[in-house]
Amino acid sequence: MKISNRLAVASLLAASVWSTAALASPKKPFIKEGIWRGVFTISESEVPFNFELKGKDPEHAVFTLLNGSRRDEFHVKRIGDDSLFIKMNTYDAALVARIASDGKITGEYRSLVPNFRGNALPFTAEYGKSYRFAEPGTANPPAYDLSGKWDLKIYSKEATPNRIGLLKQNGNKLTGVILSVVGDSRELEGTVQGDEFVLSGFTGPSPIYIKGKINDDKSLSGELSLGIYNNIKFDGEKNAAAELPDPYKLTYLKEGYKKLDFTLPDLNGNNVSLSDEKYQGKVVIVEIIGTWCPNCTDQTSFLAPWFHKNKDRGVEAIAIGFEQKDDLEYARYTLGKLKEKYNIEYDILFGGIADKKVASEKLPALNRMMAFPTTIIIDRKGEVRQIHTGYTGEVTGTYYKEYVAKWNKDLDALLAEPIPAEKTVVASNGH
Repeated sequence: MKISNRLAVASLLAASVWSTAALASPKKPFIKEGIWRGVFTISESEVPFNFELKGKDPEHAVFTLLNGSRRDEFHVKRIGDDSLFIKMNTYDAALVARIASDGKITGEYRSLVPNFRGNALPFTAEYGKSYRFAEPGTANPPAYDLSGKWDLKIYSKEATPNRIGLLKQNGNKLTGVILSVVGDSRELEGTVQGDEFVLSGFTGPSPIYIKGKINDDKSLSGELSLGIYNNIKFDGEKNAAAELPDPYKLTYLKEGYKKLDFTLPDLNGNNVSLSDEKYQGKVVIVEIIGTWCPNCTDQTSFLAPWFHKNKDRGVEAIAIGFEQKDDLEYARYTLGKLKEKYNIEYDILFGGIADKKVASEKLPALNRMMAFPTTIIIDRKGEVRQIHTGYTGEVTGTYYKEYVAKWNKDLDALLAEPIPAEKTVVASNGH
């Protein structure tokens, strides 16, 4: 017993000494505060992005991606003395990086979807470099001012509607956004050098890269890359009258349908249906989304505060999430993060795997599920009054302002309609 006790005491003393020494040994320095320039390697292309770090230690650090006037903030976690983990908020992906001895950062953009073997994107980053493509002092005079609206003809194996480019140029600096029938690219930033131009964007989801040439007739030719494999060629003509297909006419109810019907689980596994008492006599907004989808999170960032402001006017909302894994536990995590970030006060349901065909099967009254997000507005009688495909955010300027103005006008009109007599008693019960 005495020998055993002595060994125990010696072990405790040794552990105490080791623990004290470990605490006394200084941690490796955290990454420098300030502006950084990162570069992804995608196939044979270098796709730059810029970010800012504020905070002298990971407990207080904020990592901010910079794209033109747009700012997206993320939290930093230290994993080991020289490694960092930066979760891309609601997108199930992260930057995993190591601080090298020379102060540079090396790492990769990695999917966190369970059992998903997507290719990771390697990147490096250097401190103190605020430029994106062209290093200061190396710029060539631009051959043409690209400012304006561009009609972009897409070349793809499948028939693809044209896109619109809204570009602003100041000297060599180029910013802009690309609009499609499903939404927008978010803000892009780049440069015009002679008769060539490049743009990139990284806001959390996979990076976007556009490169092109200004032709002798001042038309454009180029290639747009989304992530690793999605590369499409385009030609562009400046056209102030260019327009996309009407987003209110792309998705509609099949002939013979007036109402939408579904029964899907909420994040606690309880089935929810539009026929539930909670929705009777109310105007109901159904938002079909995915946490992996940037236009969906932009739509949610609009709807969540609007609902908070208007929830006592006789309106309800439902978000149906289609996620990257057909598993309620996984959806509870991803959609739960969305609920937390945007302070969502309406019901969130799980629709299944993120697939347009699956979404069409779960919502059979629709002609087809064309895009995430799709927003459906239902009147007090339970009839579908409007379906909007995609979402165009604030960076789209007039498009966004027109969307918001129409949204408020239409919702005000629907909320002013009387509650049908047979639903009056149910609706008056509230929720």
